[in-house]
Amino acid sequence: MRRLAPLLLACLPGFAAAETEVDLELFLAVDVSRSMTPRELEIQRRGYAEALVSREVVSAIERGLLGRIALTYVEWAGAASQRVVVDWTLIESRADAEAFAEKITAHFEDAMRRTSISGAIDYATWAFDENGFQGLRRVIDISGDGPNNQGRTVTDARDEALAAGIVINGLPLMTKEGMGAQWHLDDLDVYYRACVIGGPASFVVPVLDWADFPTAVRRKLVQELAAAAPVARPANFHQPQRPAYDCLIGERIWDQYFRDWMENP
Repeated sequence: MRRLAPLLLACLPGFAAAETEVDLELFLAVDVSRSMTPRELEIQRRGYAEALVSREVVSAIERGLLGRIALTYVEWAGAASQRVVVDWTLIESRADAEAFAEKITAHFEDAMRRTSISGAIDYATWAFDENGFQGLRRVIDISGDGPNNQGRTVTDARDEALAAGIVINGLPLMTKEGMGAQWHLDDLDVYYRACVIGGPASFVVPVLDWADFPTAVRRKLVQELAAAAPVARPANFHQPQRPAYDCLIGERIWDQYFRDWMENP
């Protein structure tokens, strides 16, 4: 009856549907750039699906103040390459989590070109607006196996998202199985800390081996759900000191790759 009530009210003349309150609005932004192999793409989806139905994650959802979250799963690559796999969905039970996980693994699609973390952040920031939910917290959870190399600078996108009250967490994929070794950064986790993540209680969970991926995703989701209660942000809040890093390193690698290709086609 709790779920039917909003539908019945929406049928009344002049009724404007209210946003559903949730503990957390969580945007899962998953890298499917060309450097990822088909095997890696499948591991990612199955890893997220496994984590979402785990006892730890379901229990963390149910222990929230409201006991429900809003979740979407979007794959990304270049600046204009975002693919919605599962749109915004209310998750408040194991059955909801299982249905969401089933949609993630219903079929698998090909990779897309380039790597635009800034494009993914911009798309996610926009996607929170008018999604039908009002969360105590909004989080972009972004995975990636390389630095930004297309679109606007990642720090500009990050700073605008933070200004909108959105937290960004990172899952840097530091495996070496994929294609395009020229994009690999041995310290991708440091790049994410310096250039990508931000906001109160933001964090990075590096993945060093694909065998560890499901565990890393589960750990990350539980940590995000545990922090779903409102975080007081004082007027004088300052982001903790970021590591010194060249946040344009991906663009510089791409420019050098393109110059080499033009000179030696």
